[in-house]
Amino acid sequence: MSNSEIAITMVISTIFAIAVFLALPTFIVKFIPGVQDNHVVLNLIEGVIRLVLFLLYIWGIGLTKDIQRVFQYHGAEHKTIHTYELDLPLTVENVRKQSRLHPRCGTNFLLIVMVVSIFVFAFLGWPNLLERIVSRVLLMPVVAGIAYEVIRLAGRSEHSFVQALIKPGLALQYMTTREPEDDQIEVAIRALEEVRPPESDAYEEE
Repeated sequence: MSNSEIAITMVISTIFAIAVFLALPTFIVKFIPGVQDNHVVLNLIEGVIRLVLFLLYIWGIGLTKDIQRVFQYHGAEHKTIHTYELDLPLTVENVRKQSRLHPRCGTNFLLIVMVVSIFVFAFLGWPNLLERIVSRVLLMPVVAGIAYEVIRLAGRSEHSFVQALIKPGLALQYMTTREPEDDQIEVAIRALEEVRPPESDAYEEE
């Protein structure tokens, strides 16, 4: 794929994301009766609609065979990372035993972004549609930053409260990962071996 094709794909994907996850929820919510005078409630409902659309999107793409295979590679990646973090030799047998769920997964991040955005956007008032879309786009770096810190905390803390926060994201990974085949595990192992620090190769000398 050429650079221009990649650029066009990224532009189309960005427009699609803004249209579905920002414009559509803020358009739909105005048809909900009984809440039009409460801007905080309007924003909260808009956020819930956005979250539902996100979950439906993940579920929908997961029905296609190509994406199911992608999700198998996703599961292989998680299992391989678990094996590496446990300081075990990177073999198919060791990787196969690990969980396909991981607290620092991008799925967790996306779900946390959706939830954080509900509360951040709740106090923005209710201007016209264009201003609502622009305000949400401009605040996405703030939302993403908060979500990133939550993910970092989840990766290094065993506190029960922190673990409770990431449980919905872990549950969502049952949708975004599949049990991989051995050849997919081998690909994940090779990918990790290409990027891991040299000092982590010590066990191979044994």
